[in-house]
Amino acid sequence: MIEAQRRCVKEGRAIVRQVTVRYAGHMTRLEDCSRLPAPDDNVAIAVRRLEAGTEVTRGADRFVIRHTVLEGHRFAFSPIRAGQALLSWGLPFGDASRDVAPGDYLCNDRILAALAGRDIDFALPEAANFIDRFDRFELSEDILSGTQVAQVDVPGTFQGYGRAAPRGVGTRNFLVVIGLTSKDAALAQAVAEQVRGAPEVVDGRCEVAAVTHTEGGGDSRPLNLEFVLRALAGWCVHGNTGAALVLDQGAGSYDVQDLQRFLHERGYPLHAVPHAFCSPTGSFEEATQRGAAEALALLAEAARCERTEQPLSGLKIALQCGGSDAFSGVSGNALAGWVARELIRHGGAANLAETDELIGAEAYVLENVRSGEVAARFLEKIDVFKQRAARHGASAEGNPSGGNNYRGLYNIALKSLGAARKKHPDVRLDDVLDYGQPMSGGGYYFMDSPGNDLESIAGQVACGCNLILFITGNGSITNFPFVPTLKFVTTTGRFEMLAAEMDVNAGRYNDGESMDDLGAETFELVRQTASGQRTKGEAAGHAQVSIWREWRQDDRGDRAPAVAAARPDGAPLPAAGAPPLVMSYEAFAGPRGPRADRVGLIMPTSICSGQVASLIAADLDARGERPLGLTRFVALAHTEGCGAANADDLYLETLAGHLQHPFTVRALLLEHGCEKTHNDAVQEWLRVRGVDPAAFGYASVQLDGGIAKVRARAAAWFTEQTQGLPAAAVAQAGAGDLRLAVMSSGPREEAAAAALGRFCAGAVAAGATVVVPDNDALLAEPGFRAALFAGEARPTLDYGVRAERSGLHVMRAPTADPSETVTGLGGTGAELMVALVGGAPLQAHPMVPMLQVGRGGGLDLEGL
Repeated sequence: MIEAQRRCVKEGRAIVRQVTVRYAGHMTRLEDCSRLPAPDDNVAIAVRRLEAGTEVTRGADRFVIRHTVLEGHRFAFSPIRAGQALLSWGLPFGDASRDVAPGDYLCNDRILAALAGRDIDFALPEAANFIDRFDRFELSEDILSGTQVAQVDVPGTFQGYGRAAPRGVGTRNFLVVIGLTSKDAALAQAVAEQVRGAPEVVDGRCEVAAVTHTEGGGDSRPLNLEFVLRALAGWCVHGNTGAALVLDQGAGSYDVQDLQRFLHERGYPLHAVPHAFCSPTGSFEEATQRGAAEALALLAEAARCERTEQPLSGLKIALQCGGSDAFSGVSGNALAGWVARELIRHGGAANLAETDELIGAEAYVLENVRSGEVAARFLEKIDVFKQRAARHGASAEGNPSGGNNYRGLYNIALKSLGAARKKHPDVRLDDVLDYGQPMSGGGYYFMDSPGNDLESIAGQVACGCNLILFITGNGSITNFPFVPTLKFVTTTGRFEMLAAEMDVNAGRYNDGESMDDLGAETFELVRQTASGQRTKGEAAGHAQVSIWREWRQDDRGDRAPAVAAARPDGAPLPAAGAPPLVMSYEAFAGPRGPRADRVGLIMPTSICSGQVASLIAADLDARGERPLGLTRFVALAHTEGCGAANADDLYLETLAGHLQHPFTVRALLLEHGCEKTHNDAVQEWLRVRGVDPAAFGYASVQLDGGIAKVRARAAAWFTEQTQGLPAAAVAQAGAGDLRLAVMSSGPREEAAAAALGRFCAGAVAAGATVVVPDNDALLAEPGFRAALFAGEARPTLDYGVRAERSGLHVMRAPTADPSETVTGLGGTGAELMVALVGGAPLQAHPMVPMLQVGRGGGLDLEGL
């Protein structure tokens, strides 16, 4: 009997609807319910959920599935002895820790822990039955030089933008507005927005992209400066860059002269690109206007270029994956590898990346390689990555995310065996590149990069890739601002769920379509996309960028991971004596006293859902509706939560601080769907911290069916929250109700610092809360310290932790980046930030207003 049951789960989270097919006494053939990537594998991958009790036949043999097996997870179909290797693609990924019988669900400790943190409705096996296996590949001295695939007799063409050599060919024509450091991000976005209405953009002759990133915001030269400069330089001269504008307000840890020197010394053909380096001064509005004037002049130059017939040898594709699943190596990556092989036959280039996601697949990657030197360089990149991770308290083997685990990738070896299928067996590995190093011609390249797909893609674009093939199992929605992305999804079911976001259904191979037929169709789609056909991602207007981020600990030598300091106790510090501040202001009544604002918060659980959260906030604000007396809707896009994050505790504490912020009336958590900090994981973390998860809403970009559907779902949730609730009441507030954060940037006037200290002391005397970050130079100003502190200025709050007791606090700030400091201060519950700024304006918090006091501004802080 087969029973189709629709279940609806609502436990303080989004409603998730799915059809579950239950088999009671059902019999199925092994080939109908599973896939074997290679004929000599001894474990099978379930192509659908198999219920406990399902009988499976394999020829004349029969066995029973003992525990419910999720789609994409593996089970034994023949006896496996203790100590015997488990094989997929004919290669080992684990060893049986005990005898395994046909029908046993294969689980290691990691997968049991990952499933225990999910909302599942079946019993798990009581114990793991295999341990991970990571074989170290040893390079043989007599490695044979491989052979590249033969070239076609008549190479094909596409319609592209011819650029001066050696820039190559463009698949798009963009004015690229680059923020030099993270401190220039807001300016780059504002300048790009200013010129999007220009005639050259409206009539389609040129597009505009603001390219911003997270690096360079500290006070000292970043350890990853070489990576950053390679990325920025590659973007400036990219084939899709019709013109480049680089903005530098002079507040970062490197400047525009560093980039110009790098471009010149490394021989980048900047002379062949219409470009400008702009270092505006004055107010933000003045800087925006100056940048916009430069942009308009560049637009006119870029718009002169038109599409013409170009050889396919000018096409360079980035091969990338994210939100991988058990079928990535079976269908999606294999299809991308087929397309890459065909492109190389036409003289084009393909670029494989993500160093840590090839650990365990070295033997396969090096089966066909140009030389022993190239093979040694590939292995060196893997060893260096492992060493760097170890020095910083991490492990490259810990790469698979929670979404990867849930969708059947148990460890890095299994993930790598599938990821490596983006290289077809016929294709030779021609060269190994550093992060962002330009490709020199056609062929197959490997680029050193982290497993984070956004950081890796940024480097591949810098290498010269002008089209991205992105393979996903869960349904990642990644796109890059000025390079089109074709997204391949690995299963038909997930493609149908996310048809508005995905371009290629690689799952048709699982369903029986031949790889050659599917490959030929996809290769033509690649050619048409390179010629201007828009991708689903371009239609959605969604894009994100992240450069390979700086390791926060010393990367110049072998050092043990830092030991976490004792957690501050949250008790306020004694403040210097001062007359109580007297003031009154109108606020909103709240359950914990007056609040200065009422906000609807959309909190992404990871970097990958950040821009979608911003789209939702914009949707809700555009409606003009103000339910519950809300003044606005805010999205807190950020850079954390994907993969194996290095600072989960800092991130989750900050997330909780914002969810409980005085401004937050209603909050909805938005997961991408494949990240480490997915909705279920955040709910469990909140529950352990004593916060009721049912107080918030939940939505999922992937599980709710894509960007358009999740935007509608989030809007419906906020509307639902207004029903039957009273409007907000107005209350009078005084100085004792203030929750202030104070900081500084750049040179400070001693008198202004002392005045700020007296103002804060008066606020504390009136009963207010004042928070100062421990990385701020204000704490080294004698006048400020003497006016505010009666004793030692030691941390009382961890980064991003809510200040539960009013008074004077110091927040631990583990980095020097002002944007990260501002974010942490928001988590403490600050309702107003006051910053002494001696130079370029600080990038403010999206939810908490910042009063920026410039040098010589004459602001009377004591009369504020």
